[in-house]
Amino acid sequence: MAETGNVVDEVRDPWYHRWAGLFGEPRRRYRALDDRQRFQVGIVFRVALVILLFFIGWPVALLVAVLFAAQFAIGYLPERYRRYGYIAMPLIVLIVALTYPFYLGNLGTMNLLGDYPTLGTMTIMGVYSMMAIGLNIVVGYAGLLDLGYVAFYAMGAYTCAWFASVQFAHRNVHLGASGVAGTTPGIHISIWTLLVIAGIFTAFIGIVIGLPTLRLRGDYLAIVTLGFGEILPQIARNGDNLGGFNLTNGPNGITPIDPPGFGGLNFLTGSGTFWSSERLFFWAILVLVLISIFCSLRLRDSRLGRAWIAIREDETAAAAMGVPLMRTKTWAYATGAFFGGVAGAYFASFKQSTFPGDFSFNISAFILSMVILGGMGNVWGVVFGACFLAFLNQQGLSDIGHSINHTFGTNLDVPKYQFGIYGLIIVATMLLRPEGLIPSARRKAEFHEGVHDTPLYDAQHE
Repeated sequence: MAETGNVVDEVRDPWYHRWAGLFGEPRRRYRALDDRQRFQVGIVFRVALVILLFFIGWPVALLVAVLFAAQFAIGYLPERYRRYGYIAMPLIVLIVALTYPFYLGNLGTMNLLGDYPTLGTMTIMGVYSMMAIGLNIVVGYAGLLDLGYVAFYAMGAYTCAWFASVQFAHRNVHLGASGVAGTTPGIHISIWTLLVIAGIFTAFIGIVIGLPTLRLRGDYLAIVTLGFGEILPQIARNGDNLGGFNLTNGPNGITPIDPPGFGGLNFLTGSGTFWSSERLFFWAILVLVLISIFCSLRLRDSRLGRAWIAIREDETAAAAMGVPLMRTKTWAYATGAFFGGVAGAYFASFKQSTFPGDFSFNISAFILSMVILGGMGNVWGVVFGACFLAFLNQQGLSDIGHSINHTFGTNLDVPKYQFGIYGLIIVATMLLRPEGLIPSARRKAEFHEGVHDTPLYDAQHE
């Protein structure tokens, strides 16, 4: 023990010094390498990843190997063609996704993870991808911590339910609905029209919520958004008697909800073996996700997107440079709400129902975990994080539990511990790769190259 005045400084045990920098030391060594050495390390890690994926399932390993090869080949293209190289990897993934229904039955099973995602699971993965893209605009672009994003999802779902069901049976309105008889009571509007209506209405709700709350920052903003995220599901749960008017049908929810369709082609029944119901729902959500990705990328590169990023980096400096903080933040909130509303409306139509129990705080935390895991600010990383966690939630954890029980003779209910598992995944990501699995170039530079000559990771641990 060493004493200085009235302060006693405790000498730390040697083991602390050995293990305190366990996760930071590899980063410092990596930053000390030159460009050629970093390239070689990257090749080694990519090869190791492909080998690991090969033991899980050769189709997954083959896809990742092709993507790595395309990324490597782009660097050797002539300069005039290299600028088009950025579309190569998304194009490969798009082709694989579009043709997925045709070869799904020939993929077999994965080791540990079980069956490959069914088309129903893929549809849900697409819905979560849309919601993650919307939340990424709020959190990843503008840096506004939103813990109540489930409220927008709920508003979109109920907007679809109100105008595509028999909820208001005293009315008889039919406008472009597919597969609904003209004598069916209630309001029945085309789902495609309702997706736009739900997005616009939810964006308006986002503005109403955002105007009184976006003057706050950090933890205060997170707490207020959490409050709004709890208020709206409670309104849905108790909305069966609002002054004598049944708005949400209370805990019983609203069911059935009309399916999408085009003329005589109804998504619920399909048409033949090619235009089956599962394929139609899957291809439709794939188109919606592509539109969401395109809009998100264009917004990121726009003047408004640059203002969002400026606010995220330094709100005071952004205001000093003339960025209107409240208006810019509100645009971020409304835009993120729009995508959440569209996703909620489509999901309600896919499930043919909506219930107050579908909109708990866990959904908001789950979507935020997708954004953090994939890499805040990077659309591609966010989509990957959403697909991965949604797959685990739908069928992955169940198959993992079945595999463990079959191998070791145990009786574990792995899905029961799903949120604990997600928490461990996020903790491991924050320790090993705090910028996310597929981070944006800006955030990667902040964490590894440094800000003001000090890497962000080191600055946070000084």
